[in-house]
Amino acid sequence: MAIKYKVVLRGQPGVEGGGIKKYYGQIVTSGEATIDEMVKDIEKFSALSEPDIRGVIIALENEIQNKLTEGKIVRLEKLGSLYPALSSEGVENAEDLTSKNIREIYINYRPGDRLKLAMKNAGLQKIAE
Repeated sequence: MAIKYKVVLRGQPGVEGGGIKKYYGQIVTSGEATIDEMVKDIEKFSALSEPDIRGVIIALENEIQNKLTEGKIVRLEKLGSLYPALSSEGVENAEDLTSKNIREIYINYRPGDRLKLAMKNAGLQKIAE
């Protein structure tokens, strides 16, 4: 199955009036995959029951939250890694930096090699708008 994309015209960010406009490719998603759908799909080729699969997913989510709030990198092997990151204001002196200078705490994700390869090998299909 191919990943669909369309062509969009965009202006230059931060330039009044859009500046020089260029055409770019943009992914066209084909819906969402919910936990319910994935649990049913996993159940088809697994010896685990739906409640077991759902229980593992919920437990994994809880443990990821716990580990990230401890400041740990969560390595999910072939799925990739999740790690905490932050954005802060710059200050002149190191001792002036406090938690008040932190703008945002967020989670970064780095996909594993198998996921990167899947995207690299995915076909592309250009669609009309």
